[in-house]
Amino acid sequence: MSAASCLLTEDQFLCSICLDVFTDPVSTPCGHNFCKTCITQHWDVKVQCQCPNCKEVFNTRPELRVNTFISEMAAQFRQSAQQKARNSSSEQQADKPGEVPCDVCTGTKLKAMKSCLVCLVSYCETHLEPHLTMSGLKRHQLIDPVENLEDRMCTKHDKLMELFCKTDQMCVCIICTYSDHKTHDVVPLKEEYEGKKAELEKTETEIQQMIQKRRLKIQEIKHSVELSEEDADREIADGVQVFTALKESVERSQAELIDTIKEKQRKTEKQAEGFIKELEQEICELKKRSTEVEQLLQSEDHLHLLQSFTSLKAAPPTKDWTGVRVSPPSYEGTVVRAVNQLEETLSKQMKKLFEAELKRVQQSAVDVTLDPDTAHPTLILSDDGKQVKHGDVWKNLPDNPERFDSCAIVLAKQSFSSGRFYYEVQVKGKTEWDLGVARESINRKGSITLSPQDGYWTICLMNENEYEACADPLVRLSLKSQPEKVGVLVDYEEGLVSFYDVDAAALIYSFTGCCFTEKLYPYFSPCLNDGGKNSAPLIISPVNHTE
Repeated sequence: MSAASCLLTEDQFLCSICLDVFTDPVSTPCGHNFCKTCITQHWDVKVQCQCPNCKEVFNTRPELRVNTFISEMAAQFRQSAQQKARNSSSEQQADKPGEVPCDVCTGTKLKAMKSCLVCLVSYCETHLEPHLTMSGLKRHQLIDPVENLEDRMCTKHDKLMELFCKTDQMCVCIICTYSDHKTHDVVPLKEEYEGKKAELEKTETEIQQMIQKRRLKIQEIKHSVELSEEDADREIADGVQVFTALKESVERSQAELIDTIKEKQRKTEKQAEGFIKELEQEICELKKRSTEVEQLLQSEDHLHLLQSFTSLKAAPPTKDWTGVRVSPPSYEGTVVRAVNQLEETLSKQMKKLFEAELKRVQQSAVDVTLDPDTAHPTLILSDDGKQVKHGDVWKNLPDNPERFDSCAIVLAKQSFSSGRFYYEVQVKGKTEWDLGVARESINRKGSITLSPQDGYWTICLMNENEYEACADPLVRLSLKSQPEKVGVLVDYEEGLVSFYDVDAAALIYSFTGCCFTEKLYPYFSPCLNDGGKNSAPLIISPVNHTE
C-alpha cells in the first residue's frame, strides 16, 4: 500500500470540494470521490443531487458508504505528507552566525525566510504562511531577512523610514517630509536604492578593474624578477667562467715562470757538475804522478832515476782552468716577460667578456632620429634625421623654447623615462664631437656647461685625440684606439650611462649612481666645422648585433 501510494500524485488524494486530503471518502454512482461530509453538505443545499465534477444528476439521493480502499490510501498519503513536513521543518536549522532567527519561534529559533517591513518581524517558513495566504497580510512588504528591524524606524516619529532625503543624504519617514525635511529633495527609498546600486555596481566594476590591473602588475613584477634571476644566473655563470679562465691563466703562467727559472738553474748545475767531474779526474791523475815522483825521490838507484826522470819531470796533460767560470744565469726580464704574456692572455679574455656584454647591451637597441626643432641654426640635418654636421651658414629659424641658440647641439625626438635603451653613432673622420643624454629641463639658451649637475651625461673628443668624460671634475680618458662607432647605453632605474667602442668591443666610460627623475633625450653635437677639418657628420647607425 505504501509503495503504491508513492506512485500517486497529491491531486488524486484531494477532495474537489474542500481541496484537502480525503476524510471518510465516498464514491458517487458516476465514480467520483468526495469527503462524506463535503458531498452530504453540498447536496443538502442543492435542489438536485448532482455530481460536482461531471454534473450528472441523480433522481434519488444515492446511499453513500465509505470507500475503505481509498480511505486507507488517503490515510497513508496524509501520514507521508506529515512526515515530509516534519523533515522540511527539521531541515530549517536553528539560526547560525550570520543568519536571522525567526522572531515568533519559541525554544529553538529557526532560520527566518523573510522579514516584514509592516509588522517589523522576521518569520521562518512556517510562521510566514499567513503572509502568503491571508489577503490582508499579502499586502505587507516582505524582504530578505534582516536583523534589527527597529533600526528601520524613524527614531523621532516611530514610523517606517521609506523615503530618502537627497539634500541631507539620509533615510526619513513620511512625517519627516512635513517637518525637518519639508523643502528638501526627497525620493522613494527604492528610487535612491536603484541609483546608489548603480553607483555601487560602477564602483565594483572599477574595483575589479583595479584588482585586475594590480594582478597584471604582480605578474609583470614576478616576470621582471624571473628575468632578473635569469640575468643574474647568466652573469654569475659568465663571471665564474671568465675568472676560472683567468685563474687558470695565472696559475699556468706562474708554473711556466717557475719551470723556466728552474730549467736555467738545472743547466747551471749540470755545467758545474761537468767541470767538477773533469777537475776531480785531473786531480786523480796528478795524485798518481805525485806518488810516482815521491817513489823515485826515495830511490838510490842512479841509473833508474836518470832513466825515469824525463817521463816524470813534466806534469800530466791537464786543462787550463784559468778562464773557466760558472756564471749564475740571468733572470732579469723573466718575470716581466711572463707578466706581459699573462697580460696579453687577460686582454683576450677581457675582449671576449666585453663582446658578450656588448651583445647583451645591443638587445636594448631603439630607433633614434634627430629633432629639427631643437637643432642649432648652424646645424645641417639629413632628411631622414639620422645625420648631423656643422655648416657655416646661420639659418633663419624660429627661436622656439626647445632650440639651442649658442651651442651646436641637437636632441633626438624620442625621450625615455624608464627601462633601458641603447643606440650607436658613427664618429669616423671627426676631430671633435660630444655624445650622451640630457634631461628634459636643461638650459638651451646661452652658455652651456656639460655636467651631470646641469643635466648632461656626455663624453667628448677634443683636439683629435683627447677624450674626456664631462663629469665634475672632468675625467681624462686613455683609449688604446680611436673609436669609429660609439654605443650609448642608459639604464634609467639603475642610474647608469655607459659608452662603448663598438668595433673594439670595449667600455669607454660609465656614469654610475645617477638619479633620473625626468625624461631623457639622446644628445648630439658634431662641434664646429673647423675650416673643413671636422666636416664629417655624426651618423646614427643601425645596430648590427655582435655575433
